Amino acid sequence: MSALLHIDRRDGYVLLSLNRPEALNALSQSLVAALAEALDTLEADTAVRGMIVTGNGRAFCAGMDIKELQDPDGPLGRPGGLWEDGALNPILRLRAFSKPTIAAVNGVTITGGFELALACDLIVASTNARFADTHARVGIIPGGGLSQHLSRVIGIHRAKELHLTGNFLSAEQADRWGLVNRVVEPDELLPASEALMRDMLGIEQDMLVAYKQLIDRGFAIGFGDALAEEARTAKAEANRTEADDIARRRSALHDRGRTQSA
Repeated sequence: MSALLHIDRRDGYVLLSLNRPEALNALSQSLVAALAEALDTLEADTAVRGMIVTGNGRAFCAGMDIKELQDPDGPLGRPGGLWEDGALNPILRLRAFSKPTIAAVNGVTITGGFELALACDLIVASTNARFADTHARVGIIPGGGLSQHLSRVIGIHRAKELHLTGNFLSAEQADRWGLVNRVVEPDELLPASEALMRDMLGIEQDMLVAYKQLIDRGFAIGFGDALAEEARTAKAEANRTEADDIARRRSALHDRGRTQSA
């Protein structure tokens, strides 16, 4: 795997770390290609049931590599711009990843990096984390869903404040606005993220993937259609579920409840 990414395999999941600390993990063309390749590989790997994404150094990700964008022969000079025909956006690929994902946001998270974090299912932020959308200030329209996704998470007025000012949002404010799942001290960032991942991986894989997909499909459509989608999915799943399976899972749930309350 590319030196631009570190992939650390854990028990059933991987820790994927962006590794351009000297450039605040900015998304160069090489890193974009390495990330897209890694996501394809990890998606196909049945031993990988989940993924935590973080950045090495003091940043999560500073967005697209501005030096490359300033180059007349760089990605903006191609027909189709950053995501020319045939080039699959790795941020959209991460959003479509079938297994649970957690963004462990260790520091500054800007523009494309903000999109990368939002593409994950959960966001755990260090107290050092800061979020900003500088697309408008740079003069580029988002291509990874930020203009539509953020407003659905924190509300349109708060999202517009970030989009149209480019101002930074602290980890504490992000927590109050419902952008992140929790804020922890820097040395607790990975332990907290890994604990959440282990909790999710305690669910049987088929159900974990199916439930995530149902939530994501419903999020992308209107509420009435989403309820109908849930009803269709519930009926299909019920036809495949055996009574013995329910009894086994119920027993495991009771055991977990006793362990957590002890």
